[in-house]
This record gives sequence, C-alpha cells and structure tokens, in this order.
Amino acid sequence: MLVSELNIPSPVAKLLMDRGIRELYPPQVDAVKAGALEGRNILLASPTASGKTLVAELCVLKHVWEGGGKALYLTPLRALASEKYGEFKKYGGLVKPDGKRFTSAISTGDYDSSDPWLSRFDVVLTTNEKADSLLRHKSKWLEDLTVVVADEIHLITEPRRGPTLEVVLARVKQVNPDAQLIALSATVENAVEVAEWLDAAAVTTEWRPVPLKEGVYHRGEVMFKDGSSRLISQETGVPSIDIALESVANGGQALIFTETRKSAVDMSRKAVKALTRVCKTGRLEGRVAERILGAREKTRLSAILAEHVKGGAGFHHAGLSAEHRRLVEDAFRSGVIKILSATPTLAAGVNLPARTVVLSSYERYEPGYGRYPISVLEYKQICGRAGRPMYDRFGEAVLVAKTLDEQEFLMEKYVLSKPEKLWSKLAVETVLRPHVLSTIATGYARSEEGLKRFFSGTFFAHQYGEWTIEGKLGHVLRYLFDEGMVDVQGSRVEATRLGRRVSELYIDPESAVVIRSGLGKEPQVLSELSYLHLTSKTPDLSPKLHPRAREKKALDEFVEEHQFEFFGGIPDPYVDFYEYEAFLAEVKTAQVLLDWVNEVPEDEILKRHGVEPGDLARLVELANWLLYAVEQLAPLFGKEKHQPFLRKLRLRVEGGVREELVPLVQLRGVGRVRARALYNSGYRSIEDLRKAPAAALMAVPTIGPETTRMIKEQVGGKMSREEWVRLKKEARALEQKLISEYRED
Repeated sequence: MLVSELNIPSPVAKLLMDRGIRELYPPQVDAVKAGALEGRNILLASPTASGKTLVAELCVLKHVWEGGGKALYLTPLRALASEKYGEFKKYGGLVKPDGKRFTSAISTGDYDSSDPWLSRFDVVLTTNEKADSLLRHKSKWLEDLTVVVADEIHLITEPRRGPTLEVVLARVKQVNPDAQLIALSATVENAVEVAEWLDAAAVTTEWRPVPLKEGVYHRGEVMFKDGSSRLISQETGVPSIDIALESVANGGQALIFTETRKSAVDMSRKAVKALTRVCKTGRLEGRVAERILGAREKTRLSAILAEHVKGGAGFHHAGLSAEHRRLVEDAFRSGVIKILSATPTLAAGVNLPARTVVLSSYERYEPGYGRYPISVLEYKQICGRAGRPMYDRFGEAVLVAKTLDEQEFLMEKYVLSKPEKLWSKLAVETVLRPHVLSTIATGYARSEEGLKRFFSGTFFAHQYGEWTIEGKLGHVLRYLFDEGMVDVQGSRVEATRLGRRVSELYIDPESAVVIRSGLGKEPQVLSELSYLHLTSKTPDLSPKLHPRAREKKALDEFVEEHQFEFFGGIPDPYVDFYEYEAFLAEVKTAQVLLDWVNEVPEDEILKRHGVEPGDLARLVELANWLLYAVEQLAPLFGKEKHQPFLRKLRLRVEGGVREELVPLVQLRGVGRVRARALYNSGYRSIEDLRKAPAAALMAVPTIGPETTRMIKEQVGGKMSREEWVRLKKEARALEQKLISEYRED
C-alpha cells in the first residue's frame, strides 16, 4: 500500500514521501485495513521497528486536520516521551487548514498541576503517571481529546507501573468515550483479550523489517532457532565479547545485555581491550569523551565511561546520570560506540537498534528487589533491538550458555517459546488505595456502587470478573474511611479535604498517614535530618538505600549521635530487629540526602554510600516531591509552623546546596558547582551579579561565556555582542588548555 493512496491530509503525505517513506510496512497496512484511519480503536501488536509509531502519528494528524481534534500520547518512561516528542516535531512545519502550524508539547513532571497551558497544543506527550495526575486535577482540555495513543501497552502487566496505565485507560474511556484509542504493543499471547477490553480491533503480526535470527551460544558455536549454526572465533575467552567482536569486524554494532550494573561496566572494559584488534578510534570518540567529562560533576563512574568511549565501547545503566545516558545513546546511534553493554532496563526504554544483541545472562538484578529470571516477553523485547533497518540484512540475538544442559534449557525456555499472557496487577490493596481515593476525590465515582461500576471497566475486572474486585474495594474503602480521607453517608461516598489534597499531591494515602503520624511526634531537636528522614519513611520513597554490612556500625553511631532529631523516635533493635533494620535503611537514605544538601560532591557520595549519580538524581527528585507534600499537608494536621523550614529545605534539596546558595541556584544554567564558585568569588546575591562586569564573571572557575550571557540575561545586566564574541574566543583557548592538562593528569 502506497502512502499516496492513504486517506490522510495531503501535506502529511507529501512530507512523508519527501522523507523517503513511500510504501507502508505490512503491519501498517493491516492497521489501515482494520480501520485505524476511519476512527476505529486499534490494538497493534508487532515486533520492535515494525512501524507502529507511524500508524499512531497518522491517526493523530488525521484527527487534527479533519475537525481540529486533539491527541494525548501516553508512554511508560520520560526518555520514551522525549523520543516520541522528537518524532512529532518533524511535523511542526506543516500548516493546518485553519492556517496555524501543527504543534506538540511534552509534560512529564510537576504532579500538582492541571497544566492548562497544554490546551494550546495539538498533541500532548506524557508519561502514564503524569496523565494520571492530570486526570486527578480534572484538566479541562482532556475533555477535548479525540484520539489517545497508549505506547508499550504490554507493560500493563508490570507490577509497579502497570496498574497506573490500566486505570488511566479506564478513566479516559469514562471521561471521553468517543475518543479513538490506539494501543501499541509488543507481540503477546493474549492480544485479542486486551483488544476486547479496549473495544478495539486486534492487529497482530510477527513481521519485522529486518529478519531476526535467534540462537544460543555454547563453547564456540551458536545454534540457531532455524536449525543452522555458526562457529565463533574464541579470541578473548569471553563469549559475549567474541560474538560482539565478530559483528563489529563485519561492519555492525553490538548490544550486550548483562545482569548487573557492575557487570555492564566490566563488560565494557573488556570490549575496549578487544576492539583494539578490529578497529581504530580517534577524534570522534575523543570529542564524545570530552562531552561526558564536561556534562556535570566529575565522578569515578563518568571518568571510567569517558575512558571506555575513547576506545569505542560504553555502558548504559540506571546509575548513570540522565545527561550521560543521553550522550551514550547518541554516540551509539551515530556509530561512535561500537559495543555497548547495558542492563535490561535499556530494552524498555529508547530505541537503540544493533546488528547483534547478546544476552550474557538470562537473569537480572535490581537493587532492593534482588535477582530473578527475565520473562519471555522481556527476552523478546531485548531481541527486538537486533537488526538495524536500512543497514542490516538480518539481526542476530544470542543467549550465552555455560553448559550443554543450559543451552537446551535456554533454547526451550526463551528461543522457542511465545511471550507470556498479560495479566492485570491492579487488585493488590496497596496498589488499589491511591486509585480508589483519586476516583472518589475527582468525582468519577460518588457512591460505593459507582466505585464498583468504574472498576468493573478495568482490565482486571475483564480478566477475572467484576465480582472479584468488589471485596478488595470494600477493604480499601474501610481503610480510607478510618484514616479520615473519605466520608461515607448512607450510599454516598465523598473525599474529605485531606483525601482530596492527598490525591492531588499524587502520593500514596499510606504516605500521608506516615507524615501525619510523624508530625504528631515531634523530636526534641528539629533539623534537616528530621524532615529528610520523615520523607524517607514514606512508601513513596522506594526502594530505600539498604546499608551494606560494613556500614551498619557507622550508621548505629550516626543514629546515637542524632537520636533526638527523628520524628517518631527510634525503634528498639532488641524488641523488633526487622523494624530497626528498616529504620537503618531510612536513615541511610536521609543521610545521603543530608550530604547532598551540604554540598558533598557526587563522587564523594558514591564513595561513602555506593550511590551512583542516576540513583542520586532519582532520590533527590522523590525527596523534593515528598517535602513539597509534607509542606502542603502540614496545615491540615495543624502543623503550619513547619512550612517555612520545609520550603527552604526543599529548595536546598532541589539545588543540592547550603542555604546561602539558594538564590544563586534559582538561575538557569547555574547548578551547585557554579553557584559555589560564584559565591566564593564574592558574587553572593542577584544584585552582585547584576553589577559584575561580564569579563569578571567569566574569570570565575566553571563560568564560561555562554553561562555568563545566560546569567546577565536573567539578572538584568548588559553584555554587548562584541564582548561576548571576544570572551567566547578566550573561553575556547582556556578549554583547550584545561583538556590538555586533564590528559596529562
């Protein structure tokens, strides 16, 4: 089927053809034939890179052009939302029938806002959690939706995030039943069942643009699913590296999935050593390495990453900062990184195809959750990264076995198996609590019967029957009533003032209970630690940072030293050992945050506590959100006096600074390192920066011409173009000098 034959706006068809997209892939054809462009709900389940996103884009654009429709595009991860936002921006030059340009927006943060500004855009891209928050705030523009896209809907089976997606889709169907729904999924066993729940046509296919060969490696040979085999030269003694090396030698790239972050770094190190045998590295790799070192505070981890990238390899895991992950992804896409080792989390994130995908282990490890085998669905998702459209004739996905028995097991368990069925994980009471509260608080249900009616529209009820969830709803309702978050009058159910605010703040009702209990048992001494530990006690701050064995003695001493600073006191280790162990995990979490606000460098935090930059960033974001929740809830508990301290502490957590730097880190482009450099150089207020000559600011360590201009624009000072150009030239010379000194060091 040709693009020119499609019933889509002519400017869209022209843009696609100008970009070389003239004919549809088979899954795209099947979706069109199933009625995607006629407004029918569609569940498109097909492998990675089979063109699912284009189907969603065409439906969105058709709605916008024909009747001025509005679209919501849901993704499970922020990185994926950013990637899809980039894809929609290519349509930004198109002019709609009303004479205005097509617009797109992305919103993934600030859960306590209805974001009315999003009403101005044709398509809004969000995470599932942000969409849930917008629904809780009853954003008016959601009523205008004519099409909703749910990307990666197979993640509905994931215990931690799946229930949110399920409730969002159920609520969207309730709020806007006439909106078209486009659900995009990996191939799964029960796609038809999911489609029935969504009242959609199921389009399922195994077709891929690049054929995939799956196999298992053992002792120098890969046995493939189709019965063929291939010998692998055992050059390094590390099977995963040998397989990847062969791919690179033949002009490809390789992704190696490892079990842990540590093994990903170790595999990358081995790849650097091996790559010297098959390719040369030079200026491009060096430039990326320099960007990595300059992206943020230097840590041991970023220094190792930069060194590996110089050698043509790299690693990718959740412990890296977001900036470093982006640089690694871009370097792999551009071919600068030839072999990339990663933990399985990458498979559910951004699109990084490679000729060869190697699974060095079929297990995965997550801090706080332990080690477990990956599912067949996850394995198939990882395999989907193999084969680069327009570059490779086929892709290869290879599992590594240590024994012959394991080879047979892996072939049967993963290669020859189909992905598992998707199962709803909604009916766990701790999962249900926030969704029941939000359903009542927003008025989507005003009685127990209405509550049952809403949840009867969930995937869980579709799978197990409506009656199965009724008992759990009763238990949750009792809990919310006992904790003062809902009020029951006869058949009528309403949220209390506390319940409405808890729902709007997007926190677990249990977190609100912990906060109320804590604030009711004030310590003798109130300090930063008091509030940081209080937020660490909440279930929303999870997983906690469990102490290593060698840290426990020092933590015990820390607790004794600060014994009068904890809301709620200290559990007795002799009475309840496990409660005290959980308390120590909370204390370690608070201790890391305390170091952060006292400007301890990221590398020192890594050394002291074993907390990597990516984990630290997520911890800081969670703590900032929960401190805001404590600040907002305090007046409802008669504890307004805590608000001023909480407000200052939240700004310190956000910036990672002591109190005197708070005004400086509010400036765009000025982080904790630059703020401290400015402060130590005598620039201690906004007025100081306004009066300072541009040349003097640029002389401050870490403050270059770009940052100087940014600062001046914000504080109201002036800077001529001639001065900026001159300073930029001086900065380039200084940068080259520093790079030379770093290399010599």
